[in-house]
Amino acid sequence: MSGVEERGEVVDGSGAPSEGAGRERAPQGEERRPASQVLALVWPGVALVVLGVLGFVVLLDAVRDRDDLWQLDDPLLEWLVAHRTPAVTSVLTVVTNLFGPFVLPLLVAVGCVVWARRSGTWWEPGLLAGAMVLATLTSTVLKALIARPRPPGESMVVAGVERSFSFPSGHTIGAATLVLVGGYLVWHRHHRGRLLAGWALASVVVVGAVAGSRLYLGYHFLTDVLAGISLAVAVLGVVVVVSRLHDASAASGSAPGTTTGER
Repeated sequence: MSGVEERGEVVDGSGAPSEGAGRERAPQGEERRPASQVLALVWPGVALVVLGVLGFVVLLDAVRDRDDLWQLDDPLLEWLVAHRTPAVTSVLTVVTNLFGPFVLPLLVAVGCVVWARRSGTWWEPGLLAGAMVLATLTSTVLKALIARPRPPGESMVVAGVERSFSFPSGHTIGAATLVLVGGYLVWHRHHRGRLLAGWALASVVVVGAVAGSRLYLGYHFLTDVLAGISLAVAVLGVVVVVSRLHDASAASGSAPGTTTGER
């Protein structure tokens, strides 16, 4: 033989390391992906993030400049207040309480535990829980930074019950994040047309009901709830990026503890 191995290095007869000595091959599946390949994986999620953030910025600009959609805030609120009925008020009060900061986190926590036990994995339930936390933190921080006052107390069904700032709507971002992210994760696992149609319908119904309840009960303006929806779209984009990167890692065998045959 023309060379010997010393401590894992190949040397020639003169004792000098041969060409390529000292280089260690990366384990299979851990090669760095080209930027173009990574972009091809994540562009749908990035597009959703950009779309959501852009929508939020446009709405914030309208609120600060008092133009565009802001001009619909007061007229729509006044019309809804003038056309309230006891029956509709009762129903929408239940809706708004169901998706409030006390009931919704409990429902999400229980739902994620049940989902994980039935599916045998914590990945999707964990993503949903993380998305809800991200949405809540984003809404809380932005409310404090923007500090937009709520509608006047006389417009509210129960004056003084809402003490936080108004923009964006926390109820709306929570509801929209739940149905958008939850629906995406279910569809992503099964890829069925019926699920996609059901996801779209549920998103429209749930988000419309919660956003409508916040307007009807006088706790938010139109631009508040639209901003909440925009941020939920951005959160969905983050989840899409994470999910697609995770899928690629699992397919190449570099995601410990994951299997690729779950769908």
